[in-house]
Amino acid sequence: MPSSDHLRAAVRDIPDFPKEGILFKDITPVLADGKLFHDCITLLCNTAGDQVIDKVVGIDARGFIFAAAVADRLGVGFVPVRKAGKLPWKTRGLAYSLEYGENVIELHEDAVLPGEKVLLVDDLLATGGTAAAAAELITSLGATLVGASFFIELEDLAGRAKMPPCPIHSILKY
Repeated sequence: MPSSDHLRAAVRDIPDFPKEGILFKDITPVLADGKLFHDCITLLCNTAGDQVIDKVVGIDARGFIFAAAVADRLGVGFVPVRKAGKLPWKTRGLAYSLEYGENVIELHEDAVLPGEKVLLVDDLLATGGTAAAAAELITSLGATLVGASFFIELEDLAGRAKMPPCPIHSILKY
């Protein structure tokens, strides 16, 4: 079983990006290295444990990278949660608050079905607004959120507190 130590060593800190005072965690070195990316996906898949998973939902946009790979490895479907206006069919949307304003995410109304067991996967859990909104959309369609898994969690931003009750896993915590 891979450990997270070599993944942590590969994540780059970029000071003052995208604005002054922010320390950005750059995951592109992990994505660019086949072994690191493979190990990252293995660790994310392991967060599902022995649970039956019907779908993996990923959040726009970097979450798609991780969630699609996890879904493929688990042999289940991948469902994208996108920013408003990006999906081509009937959608259900939800507005949520950001630090400076509001955003809306959507997913197709038939993307997850009542009773399906869903794992939510994203690259980053920060303030938790987007992940909590995605979780609410999943359950509003009658699916069961069996867990939420993140590559990185920024613990000081307390995003975990906004999430609904479910197992929450993070590969790296800062």
